[in-house]
Amino acid sequence: MESQKNSNALTWLFSGEDGSFSHGDFSLTRYFEDEFLNNIQVKQPHRFRVIFDEVDFDAVSSWLNHLNQDCSVAVLMRHNELKGFEVASSSRLAQLIECFPIGSNAELFEVTQALPSIFKPGLLVMDMDSTAIQIECIDELAAMAGVGEAVSEVTERAMQGELDFEESLRLRVSKLAGASDSIINQLCQDLPLMPGLESIVAELKPNDWKLVLASGGFTPFVGHLKDLLGLDAAYANELVIEDGKLTGEVTGEVVDAQYKADVIDKSAAKWQIAAGQRVAIGDGANDIPMVKAADYGIAFHAKPKLLAASNASIQRLDLRCLVFHLQG
Repeated sequence: MESQKNSNALTWLFSGEDGSFSHGDFSLTRYFEDEFLNNIQVKQPHRFRVIFDEVDFDAVSSWLNHLNQDCSVAVLMRHNELKGFEVASSSRLAQLIECFPIGSNAELFEVTQALPSIFKPGLLVMDMDSTAIQIECIDELAAMAGVGEAVSEVTERAMQGELDFEESLRLRVSKLAGASDSIINQLCQDLPLMPGLESIVAELKPNDWKLVLASGGFTPFVGHLKDLLGLDAAYANELVIEDGKLTGEVTGEVVDAQYKADVIDKSAAKWQIAAGQRVAIGDGANDIPMVKAADYGIAFHAKPKLLAASNASIQRLDLRCLVFHLQG
């Protein structure tokens, strides 16, 4: 047996050795993630998960040393560089949770409902701007057209839920009137993917998950991402272009908050996705109906109104964290 005098709980956990670890007057017992629902849930009803970047191993390790009761713990194995583990206990570890090192590159979330399974067919519906990509496309187009400041102000008010989405969309697009459509192709080639996006696509698609973009942005950009990443569907607004110029208008049905929510039900019905396997992620108030329509809604680096409406959040890490919100 490894000498536990020269070890700590987190080092022991990720060593893969020994089934238990003495921690002062308490002990930790190792289990495998997929065992939980079968033989631990009744005795250990309280669970939380921690996901962190390797550079914060010491900070998380020092925090975990404050455990003050017997617990069961499991490593969460995912196909990316982040580390994760789950703690199951007979009572809620309130003091430990409250002193979590919030200044680190780490996330903690309590498991309060059945999590969607990675290994069953599922649906992930993603917002695009500031979720799947790092920018707001309308703001970038506006900057390229020389009207950036005016449009950014409207965008921020819309993201905070202060303006009706369709009204704000039409107002912002109107400021693009007369701009060359070449700025669209130029921006498509420079779209900065959100870190971790390609990783979650690579992990979920082989497990028969359907991946969809539902965006209040514009069709050229969601179409570009759909082709680039092999996504299953993409919905967005269509800009009107005449004689190589933007007219400052959109055409067709506006992809607003309710439209995005409807994508959940429409996609689940199309691909026969079972209840409990529908996930949505977004960052703004316009995503509230969508995350509420999903079985599991995630707020990503989000505004306060969306945080309050979601089942869970990712506040510091990138999109790689998403798969740790699923049952492995």
